[in-house]
Amino acid sequence: MGRWHYGTKTEADDIKKIEVSFLKKHGYFQQGRSGTITWTSGWSEKKSSVSVEVSPINEDGYLRIYYTQTDRSTEEKKDFDYKIPLTTTPCYFGGVRHWFVCCWYKNGIYCGKRVGVLYKNGDYFACRHCYNLTYNSRNQNYHYSLFPLFSLLTIENKIEKLERQIKRHSYKGRPTQKQRRLEQLYRKIDVAYQKTKFMI
Repeated sequence: MGRWHYGTKTEADDIKKIEVSFLKKHGYFQQGRSGTITWTSGWSEKKSSVSVEVSPINEDGYLRIYYTQTDRSTEEKKDFDYKIPLTTTPCYFGGVRHWFVCCWYKNGIYCGKRVGVLYKNGDYFACRHCYNLTYNSRNQNYHYSLFPLFSLLTIENKIEKLERQIKRHSYKGRPTQKQRRLEQLYRKIDVAYQKTKFMI
């Protein structure tokens, strides 16, 4: 699929994004459904939208994203229609947690990261790692009001590191110590995502 390589980091806070939490809240993972996600950009209040469709997660789950956008240099309209794989991980207290699997490439290397948010900083939606994004809180003083965004980045990094370390998720029918720690981080990142909603 697509490939990106950027040297300087763009802030993720103001970029169009699709969140697992939004899809879950609106019932996309229950039976599989389609709909439209709309954004309003800043002071101009200009609206843009994409259509999305979620397949039943108990099959080969995917998020289909399709939209039309106009090339700024040529004024030519171009259609986009592609799928982002979905996966789940078990929650400590039952049920499952949904994730996007980023299917793009960075520097020629397939990503494949499990992420809760996809960003659009080019033609396609991809994870913040492929787009080399940062958060606003990384570019400002550590003021108390920016702490949730900094926490979000920190927790995501801890989750990625721990997921690479885990070899076994359970032993004798019970979660391993590292798996329990991972579930704690999953719960923390849910809280951090909710806090950022009131700030962005």
